[in-house]
Amino acid sequence: MQARPDPILIEVPESLETERLLIAAPRPGIGPAMAVAIAESIGQLSPWMPWAQQAPSFEDSEAVARRQCADFVARRDLVYQIYDRAPEGRRLLGGTGLHRIDWQVRRFEIGYWIRASAQGQGYVSEAVRALTRLAFEQLQARRVEIRMDEVNARSRAVAERCGFELEGILRCDSLTPAGEVRNTCVYARIG
Repeated sequence: MQARPDPILIEVPESLETERLLIAAPRPGIGPAMAVAIAESIGQLSPWMPWAQQAPSFEDSEAVARRQCADFVARRDLVYQIYDRAPEGRRLLGGTGLHRIDWQVRRFEIGYWIRASAQGQGYVSEAVRALTRLAFEQLQARRVEIRMDEVNARSRAVAERCGFELEGILRCDSLTPAGEVRNTCVYARIG
């Protein structure tokens, strides 16, 4: 049996570029921009994201960004921020990443969120396509999943637009941030 490399030795790009986006690994100093983007979007995020139940302080977001940076380097969680590549300047649009990583199987789960003022412009689909390419082409993924609450129609539409297939709905699988039982859709692509 061939030995697998220690995940910390796996090369993972710190940034990806698409036509309109820079998708970059977290770095110290982005906490204030994250806090502003989350605060702008708290009403849209809070039904789905347990971490978005109240607007975070700059310091709280900075601590999160630094933990994300450490997890990225250790290859425990590959979080990226989504930035607009507009010539007038980069604006933090949201976040994405490869989560719940199983390096042995080469399985990843893509998560995402976008600030309210950037919704409906295709940024999330563009970021998901870029991460899917990264997972299959560079990280030799065998499986990439996207999971969401069954009633999150916008998130389901992203998965479907990006070529993910609904494999099933896990009934009473988890709780919403409000503490209600929810069903979870599992979309996947395999390599």
